[in-house]
Amino acid sequence: MRKSGNSDNNQVENKINNRIEENLKKLPDLPGVYLHKDRLGQVIYVGKAISLKNRVRQYFQKSSHTNPKTRALVSNIADFEWITCSSEMEALVLENNLIKRYMPKYNVLLRDDKTYPYIVITTNEDYPRILKTRILKNDGNKYFGPYSDVGAVNRIVEFINRAFKLKRCNLQSFPDDFRPCLNYHINVCPGVCLGTVDKEEYRNKIEEVLEFLRGRTSTLRRNLEELMKSASERMEFEEAAHYRDLIKDLQSLSQIQRVTMINDDDLDLVLPLVAGEQYFVVVFSVRSGKLSGRDTFEIAAEEGDSHEEIVGSFLKQYYSQWANVPREILIEKEIPEKELIEEFLSNDSRRVRIFTPKKGVKRKLLDMARRDRDQLINTINLKAEGTREKEDSLAEAMSGVLQQISSDFTPPVNGFRVEAYDISNTNGIDTVGAMVVFQGLKPVKKDYRRFKIRTANAHDDYGSLQEVLYRRFRRAQSGDKGFIKMPDIIFMDGGAGQVSAAKTILDALGINIPLVGLAKDDNHRTERMVFEDGREISLAETPVLFKYCGRIQEEVHRFAIDYHRKLRGRHSIGSVLDEIKGIGPVKRNALLAQFESIDAIKSASVEELEKVQGISESNAEAIREFFGTK
Repeated sequence: MRKSGNSDNNQVENKINNRIEENLKKLPDLPGVYLHKDRLGQVIYVGKAISLKNRVRQYFQKSSHTNPKTRALVSNIADFEWITCSSEMEALVLENNLIKRYMPKYNVLLRDDKTYPYIVITTNEDYPRILKTRILKNDGNKYFGPYSDVGAVNRIVEFINRAFKLKRCNLQSFPDDFRPCLNYHINVCPGVCLGTVDKEEYRNKIEEVLEFLRGRTSTLRRNLEELMKSASERMEFEEAAHYRDLIKDLQSLSQIQRVTMINDDDLDLVLPLVAGEQYFVVVFSVRSGKLSGRDTFEIAAEEGDSHEEIVGSFLKQYYSQWANVPREILIEKEIPEKELIEEFLSNDSRRVRIFTPKKGVKRKLLDMARRDRDQLINTINLKAEGTREKEDSLAEAMSGVLQQISSDFTPPVNGFRVEAYDISNTNGIDTVGAMVVFQGLKPVKKDYRRFKIRTANAHDDYGSLQEVLYRRFRRAQSGDKGFIKMPDIIFMDGGAGQVSAAKTILDALGINIPLVGLAKDDNHRTERMVFEDGREISLAETPVLFKYCGRIQEEVHRFAIDYHRKLRGRHSIGSVLDEIKGIGPVKRNALLAQFESIDAIKSASVEELEKVQGISESNAEAIREFFGTK
């Protein structure tokens, strides 16, 4: 039997080698991008080349495999394909896009692949607004960002709207009998819709906003202080307190704000950082000659990757999503393809320069950043050591629990994978189920799942839990990639009843995963674990488990409640739209999908409403008339 197995493997290897040899013969002597794939057809590496023919052939010449990472890559290549380009620059752009799309195993990757938010000032409108957006457009508006802290973006937008009382709705024209919205009545909007706001005065406000977002806050602070003093002298203390609070907000936001609409004195410093087995890139932001911020980004890299390669890959992936890149980027050592990356990051109005300063003020600035980076390494190492200690304590405690359930239990190598479930409804309406996932101490939010209960009775929590578990594990058995990873243990909000209900489903599916109920005390704190056999253990004597289980239970409850509220909110909006003549469920859902909120539907013009599939002119006019905006 073993002999037959070896023969089958040899046949597979021969087919792979023959396919690669045939493809190598077809490679063109042109610029382009190549994609290496493994036996499952997954892209494991993306690269670019001036000559595809010369570059790709090098991977299959054993004499060039001096790098351990390259040897590992080549050993896993079962196929490759390529895309030709007209120039090396076009190949670099395509390579960058494909790396973000496939996140290949053997590329140096910026782990944080989120879409960062921007702040946009709609300067192409008569009365511009300030908004948060994740989509960068070439539409003539002013974009600031991206920002790594979405909370900071929300605070900045809210602060500016409060401080300057800017227009908030998206309407560009208003009928004579237009009625102002609630924002005007609570004094957070100037009432552009009434036609009483001077356009030049409003534009002056926008210029102040732009100056603030460029990092120049002194003028705004002086103006707020004068307004506070004036209000106090008039004995309007409530208004004075409002300006005082705005000044405090301004001081706070000045510390966290990062902008990219910059002048010639602004630059970034980009330095690699290695702490233990973790790789990072640190970005120091210098605005108006002052160090104004520091962000740290985790990188997927390996021991064989040079610091220069890590920095070069980071520059392409990170700055490609910026509205405007700093004119100067300081680095510690020269990187490969420096000139090409400079060209990639530049545009018609802004030439980007990447260099290592040798002397002068910028060299001192680089030295200061390096000292700060070295201190940061110590901080990361200490934090990692503390995390390892917590993970070890948790693993020991969890192992003790699971060994009580199963004597032959073997602890997992990469930490326990926990799934927790909860059911949420209001008087049996919109019943939903939630599943959250933790790998050791960390939540794995990309694996969270939500379920709208379809078959169980609305008031039957046990039946709802069984439906959720059945759908989750049945999809895993069917090979659904979104559910394929199995947990080491399942937590449920509740006691013996929930555990018994869950056990029935798992047994029916032939799945053997430990089940634990998390029961609360009278103060709604997680108090004890409930096992399948009815035994219970108190968590009070095991602080690490007490905190861990409480945290998970709070998280799954939050996730379930959020989904339930979202559904309930949709229904309340839907009930309003259902009152409009000619608007049924299909048109209602189309409107909600397009505008996402009742306020946006209220503010939409007839022309904007007509763009929604199924909405006729008479429907649009009926909507405007219903909301009193006709």
